[in-house]
Amino acid sequence: MDIQLEKNSSTEALIKVNLKVADYQPKFKEKLKTYSKQASIKGFRPGKVPISLIEKMYGKSIMVEEINKILVDSLKDYIKEHDIKIIGDPLPNNEKAQQINWDTQEEFDFEYRIGLIDDFQYKMDFKIEKFEIKLDKKTIDEAISDLKKQYGKMTNPEVSESGDSIFGSLTQAASEFAKDILIDIDNLVKKQQKSFIGIKKADIVKFDIKKLFDDEKVLTEVTGMSDEEVKDLKGEFEFTVKNVNRTEPSEMNQEFFDKIFGEGKVKSEEEFVAEYSKIYEENYNRESDYLLAHQIQEKIIKETKVEIPEGFYKEWILATNQGITEENLDKDFEHYVRDLKWTLIKNRIADDNELKIEYSDAVDYTKKMFQAQFGGMILNEEMDKNLDVMANNYLQQKNGENYMNIFNQLKTEKIIDILKQKAEISVKKVTREEFNKIGAN
Repeated sequence: MDIQLEKNSSTEALIKVNLKVADYQPKFKEKLKTYSKQASIKGFRPGKVPISLIEKMYGKSIMVEEINKILVDSLKDYIKEHDIKIIGDPLPNNEKAQQINWDTQEEFDFEYRIGLIDDFQYKMDFKIEKFEIKLDKKTIDEAISDLKKQYGKMTNPEVSESGDSIFGSLTQAASEFAKDILIDIDNLVKKQQKSFIGIKKADIVKFDIKKLFDDEKVLTEVTGMSDEEVKDLKGEFEFTVKNVNRTEPSEMNQEFFDKIFGEGKVKSEEEFVAEYSKIYEENYNRESDYLLAHQIQEKIIKETKVEIPEGFYKEWILATNQGITEENLDKDFEHYVRDLKWTLIKNRIADDNELKIEYSDAVDYTKKMFQAQFGGMILNEEMDKNLDVMANNYLQQKNGENYMNIFNQLKTEKIIDILKQKAEISVKKVTREEFNKIGAN
């Protein structure tokens, strides 16, 4: 067998394979013997079918199958042996392959296009700004106010006020439309809110359905209808009140403290505010760290020049993903290239820093993920063992897909940690609103 690499550019090449009789004949003959022993053909005893008959009946398909296996294994070995860094998998020259005459040829030539990863350099000693959210009294007061409502008591007053929700029947005589819905007064357009304040059971409110909410998506959620169905709603509707619902905020007492932090852990309003502020600050810090990780990732992608064989990469994506059309790929191709660049950079950093991730690391990471879902509780020995079982079961599900997802998440976090240690990070305090705008950009 002769295999040759012909570079067309720094990012694309051809692998040419010449296959001679001696390369495939032994395995081909061996496969014929196996078939003759296993075949069940009328007129012959099991295991006594002549090899010549098997070759006449199935020889061509067996030879094609064996040659394909030899090609796949040989290409893998050649790429590994010569340490060729490729993108995706080799793409066969199907036009050349279709010209093969399997009945008469004994020697075969194949061609495969490959996308190469050109050498690139990255910098880790960059400067970057970390944005931390200022924790102010107003934010904490609003958060605690929402929490008091969440744990408050539901009442049904006779007359509605701002902040109430109203249950009733939405109807339109002309279209025979009728549906029970729940409307939160605060979600309505301000002009409409006045019509829903001061009303009671059996009262009727009339309005233009399209002017009820600022966003039509809210109407979709309120009615439980599809986007298409909501688009067909138009004209004047009537809403007949069936019930007024109001949540009376919980009082700042021991019962409320125990619901939030557990029995006896907080014993005064001052302690409650202090403890809840810590939780809020931890959440803010997590958001800040997440944004910093995203900014570091985007910065190194932007500042690292990686040559991508875009033509080959498009062909490979289309060839290996039946559900993707060329039109959809063109729309999203920029994101595919960005993700590929990040993967290449990430792998290079991992290799340069000899980063290793063991299965036990994935188990620990998964346990922490589950523990966070349980509210970050401290585990006793028995609970920790149960969490071990849960983590292992999770990692083995979906044919290893869960394990690979956790592995990649863990790898990305470790890469970001390496970059954080190398980068020069300055801190800037911003308001919640400023932080949201920065994160949206």
